[in-house]
Amino acid sequence: MNLADGARPVVSIRNLSKAYRRGGQLVPVLSGLDLDIAAGDFLALMGPSGSGKSTLLNLIAGIDKPDTGSLEVEGVDITRLSESTLADWRARHVGFIFQFYNLMPVLTALENVELPLLLTSLSRRERRTRAEFALSMVSLSDRARHYPSELSGGQQQRVAIARAIITDPTLLVADEPTGDLDRVSAEEILGLMEQLNAELGKTIVMVTHDQRAALKAHSILHLDKGAIVTSSAGS
Repeated sequence: MNLADGARPVVSIRNLSKAYRRGGQLVPVLSGLDLDIAAGDFLALMGPSGSGKSTLLNLIAGIDKPDTGSLEVEGVDITRLSESTLADWRARHVGFIFQFYNLMPVLTALENVELPLLLTSLSRRERRTRAEFALSMVSLSDRARHYPSELSGGQQQRVAIARAIITDPTLLVADEPTGDLDRVSAEEILGLMEQLNAELGKTIVMVTHDQRAALKAHSILHLDKGAIVTSSAGS
């Protein structure tokens, strides 16, 4: 993927390959992939089931490791990091937004947002202040003491986004973030993601099946059989 003049890649991928073993068979998922993602980009990954888009997202997020190739984020080849170092790297550099929110049901919205900060040296007061600010950014200050079961799907996803941004990560990775939402809630979440991208300069990589969601991105990559087959502009 070509970068605009003067843009620097925050993610640089070269000759990336990944296969999974299914029974006694080795099934290739990604094959020799090259890709650059500019800092501040909002990228949508699309393709049929089994195309490799979710695998690519997991590799970029450091959840999984490739079989071959390099994957640099801000100049660090994360494929060479040990498991413990990679876990620390993920906690500092990646914010996750999932389809089904992944909130802890026994914690309030505020406590869910605060969770990633428990791994830091911040005091309880500092953690709470930051969590309150993150909730205010997603317009949910008035729901801080509510539990997930007391929130709508759209509100739960807003809590998840607040949790994702609280560590000021390098990357936001979103896996079907609107897949479990009605159309109105989906539009609100996509608008919030656009705002985070435009106003905070967050680099976002999103997997989606929804063409309407993809069109909110700056650029769209279509994958099929582990390769990039087309690229196009979004919004």
